[in-house]
Amino acid sequence: MSFEPLSAAAPEPAAAGFGASVFEYQLRRDGRLVATIRGVQTPSGFTVVTDVHPTTGRPDDPPIHRPYAFQTLEHARRFADEALVAFEYLNCTVV
Repeated sequence: MSFEPLSAAAPEPAAAGFGASVFEYQLRRDGRLVATIRGVQTPSGFTVVTDVHPTTGRPDDPPIHRPYAFQTLEHARRFADEALVAFEYLNCTVV
């Protein structure tokens, strides 16, 4: 299963030492942002960066930020696709 990313057309420079963004998804539940999953190219491969906003916290609490490194874009996309399916099972909408 593959999802249409928010920013697939033109890669943008990414912050925090990462390279160009290759895909980005937002996950929402009941209109509230639950997570952002972004794939970026790095000198050593690709990194999927997740920012998770716990539903038990306040909307203005800082997200939990985690990077996951992969050697190929295919592996990074597979990881992101699996995460998106899991969020859909949790009644989240992929935006």
